[in-house]
Amino acid sequence: MELDYLGHLARESARFAEVLVDADPQASVPSCPEWTADDLLWHLGEVFLFWGTIVRERLTDPAAAEEAKPDRPGDRPGLLDFYERSTSELMQTLRDTPPDTPVWTWSDDHTAGFVRRRMAQEALIHRLDAELTADAVTDFDADLATDGVLEGLQYFFSPPVWGTWHADGPVGRLRATDTGADWLVQLGSFSGLSPNTGKTWDHEPSVKLVDSADPTFTLSASARDLDAWLWGRPPLIEPVIDGSTADLEQFRAIIAAGID
Repeated sequence: MELDYLGHLARESARFAEVLVDADPQASVPSCPEWTADDLLWHLGEVFLFWGTIVRERLTDPAAAEEAKPDRPGDRPGLLDFYERSTSELMQTLRDTPPDTPVWTWSDDHTAGFVRRRMAQEALIHRLDAELTADAVTDFDADLATDGVLEGLQYFFSPPVWGTWHADGPVGRLRATDTGADWLVQLGSFSGLSPNTGKTWDHEPSVKLVDSADPTFTLSASARDLDAWLWGRPPLIEPVIDGSTADLEQFRAIIAAGID
């Protein structure tokens, strides 16, 4: 089933602003303790502006989008105005751009469709950050959360396409109890020379989706709670763990390093 990413982006970004508009500007964000509420507002607006520029200008390099960022507004009204403009421009740009349009992304999917998906998921997780800040947590759309788990495993914790993969760890299963989705993840590492940074990686811990294997642990929760757990945010109900807790902790450490 193809998700309506633009519809989700509109709803999640609106809820984000709704929650933060009356929040104390200096309130700490529990899930990102180095940030205040105003830092969170600036961050998501900045992200929306960056990717809106990438897609609108059909950029093949991110440098121009970085250069287009304005100075941070000095007060809450200015930040809210910046966020609203960035959101509106991103939405209009994505509506006007076919998903298969080639653009720069940091992934191996260089299309505007990747940006649609990424921005819907970005807004979802930061909406939760805003709700945690305001102590006003609500549920996730289960299908969007299921897709969020898959996206995280595909792009944030998996080895880069230029890396040599070493399947030298155990296998785990993640199971969404409400949507019936499940994923097998092979723990391992990758090595190689990054063409982007010139840095050499030697057996860097990573995970990879696999089609079949015998898992040593299973992590079961609602799609919402699995998505939150993967992103280091508190679940509503802690996932149920079956099997090797040591192997799960190895997986948890890889996830934490990938997000950081």
